Formats: sequence, structure tokens, C-alpha cells
Amino acid sequence: MNILFYVSVILLCGMLMGKLVSYIKLPEVTGYLIGGVLIGPSILGIIPSNVSSSLGIISEAALGFIAYTIGSEFDFSHIKKIGKGVILITILEASCATLFVDLAMIFIFKQTVPFSIVLGAIAAATAPAATLMVVRQYKAKGPLVDTLLPVVAMDDAVCIMIFGISSTIATTLLTNSSTSMIMAFIKPIFEILISLFVGFLLGIIFSFLCKRLKSEEKLLTLSVGVIFLAIGICNKFNLSSLLCCMGIGATIVNIAPNTTRTFSVVDKFTPPIFVAFFTIAGVELNISILEKVGVLGIAYILIRALGKVFGASIGAKITNAPKTVQKFLGMTLIPQAGVAIGLALIGEQILPSPLGSEIRTIILAATVVYELIGPLLTKIALIKANEVNLSNKNLNV
Repeated sequence: MNILFYVSVILLCGMLMGKLVSYIKLPEVTGYLIGGVLIGPSILGIIPSNVSSSLGIISEAALGFIAYTIGSEFDFSHIKKIGKGVILITILEASCATLFVDLAMIFIFKQTVPFSIVLGAIAAATAPAATLMVVRQYKAKGPLVDTLLPVVAMDDAVCIMIFGISSTIATTLLTNSSTSMIMAFIKPIFEILISLFVGFLLGIIFSFLCKRLKSEEKLLTLSVGVIFLAIGICNKFNLSSLLCCMGIGATIVNIAPNTTRTFSVVDKFTPPIFVAFFTIAGVELNISILEKVGVLGIAYILIRALGKVFGASIGAKITNAPKTVQKFLGMTLIPQAGVAIGLALIGEQILPSPLGSEIRTIILAATVVYELIGPLLTKIALIKANEVNLSNKNLNV
């Protein structure tokens, strides 16, 4: 069957399910995911597994645009108003998720230290995509959103650092090697800085060129071209495309003229890409993996969520964030997807069998659960924080 047929099925099914779930007060992104599960190999099998893997370019593009949009929230004048507290909150919510999982696996479930610290490091990752889509769908505004978006943006960088350190410790324990702990810090920091630097350079080039573009069509073409270029460069040199595209968005919002026009042009282009991205994500969710997850998987799902909520709450209290941030930020940090799966695959290579495959199974199962309940929890948190317009008929919970 022609690949365009499958793309059309993905788009139409995603759009239909997004509309249907809105009638039962669920976020549209949940509908996209459910639609993908229905047409994927897990249930109807309309979209074969080999087709979803061949559509990776759509997922890469969507993540690039999502990161670009999140980067646009790093307006320095706006960040000054929020304060430096978001940095501490990010460090604490990521670190507590890691620490909670580490301690539980070692002392409660009696797992080996290498297995526990690799799994704990992956727990730090939070997927920004679903969270951003819920915020955009309900046009949420307020202190919670102002804190949430920078936190999910920086979470990726913090997670990479934690995983770099933990994986080095695990390798050292398993092989008795003398790998320097200094290198465990330097390597992930280097990757983060280079990714952001490439994004900064591309953002400067974009800002220079967009001054000379009058039509929205040319501005859109430039935007798409620069984001795709960033993704291509990062794939070539093993950098983080998420951080790079965030860097582009952050640079543009601070130095480019008429940033509202610049970002609104992209917003008109991305809806079908986002629908396809989340529906494909649903296609790739293997529901049968839930049968294999076991006690450790259930514990990971619950303990990581507890760590995120606790860390975000403590960080918000220390930084004197508004009460709504203290109460509800943790609920919005539950989703976990692409970065976590990627780290799980690396962890599988680090750990001996069967520990590596066990981590992969746990993370894949957790992704299914988190991606399905995460958007709903984010919606509930935004409503409880009074940051959405309750007159919208789809907002009641």
C-alpha cells in the first residue's frame, strides 16, 4: 500500500478520535494516541509496524517544532519576572524522581546498584510534547504555565546530565574500569552546550534573514528550513535536536523583530504534523507489553510519579512560587516518551542480559501508561490552578 495512504489514515483517524474524546471532556492529544493504538498493530493492524518506523521523519519534525515552540518561552524579560527559581525546581523534580527510583529499587526491591541507578536516571526524563499540546489546546495562561514550560524545556538537559553520570558509574561497577568521574560530568555537559550553541548560531542566522522577508510564505519556508537543518545537523553529529531547536526558538524570541508574527506563521503550519506525530506515537504503543511489566514496572510508574510531584512541590516551596505551582506543577510533569525510550535503549547496551532488556520493557510499558494518563492529569492541574477559561464546554472534569 502506498505510504501516502497510511499517512492519510493516520491524519484522519487522529483528527476523528481527537474530536470524539473532546465530547467526554478528554484532551485531544489523548484521542490522537488512542486513535493510533486502535489502527496500530496492537488492535486493528491497519498500520503495520514497519510503516510507523518508516514515518520517523514526521516524528523528528514534530519534536523539532515542539522544541522550537518551547524555546520561544525563554524570553529573557519574561524569565526575569519568573526568577531563577525555575532552574532549582527543574533540578529538584528531576533529581527526586531519580533518587526515589534509585532508593526503592536498591532497598525495597533488592535490585543491583547498576540496574537501579540506570533506571533511576531514566526516571528524570519528562516528555514536553503532550504537555505543550494540552496547554495550547486550552489556551492556558498563568503562573503554573509560566513555570511549567521552562521546566519541561530544561528537564531534558538535566536528564542527559544525570544519565551520563549514572551510566558511567554503572559501567565502572560492572567492569571495574577506572573511568574518570570528571569525564562523566564533562561529556553530557559538552553535548548540551554544543547543541545549544548550534541552536544559537542558527537562531542568529534566522533572525538576520527574517528581517529581509516581507511575505509570510517566505518566512514559513525559512522557519521550516532552519528547523529541518538543525535536526539534520544534530543527527549527523549525535547532538540533541530538542535542545538545538529550543536554542533556536530562545534566540529568535530575544533578538528577532516581530516575534509574534514569526511564531504565529509556524503555528498555522504545524497542526497536521502534531496530529500525525501523536497518532504515530499511539501506533507504536505496544499494549501487550503491559502483561510483561511485573511488580518492578508498576513500582517504577508509581514511584517516579511520586518523585516528580514531591520534587516539584519542594522546589516550588523553596523558591516561594505561587501556591498553584506548589500544588499542581508535579502533576503536569508525568508524561514520558521519546527521550526515556532512547535512554532505555542505551541502558540496554550498558547492562548485561537480562537486566538491559528488563529496563527496556519497564520503560516501554511506563510510556504507554504515562502517555495515556499524562495529558488528562495536565488538564486537571491547569483547571485546578484556574489557568483555563472554564466557559469552554470541553473543559469540565
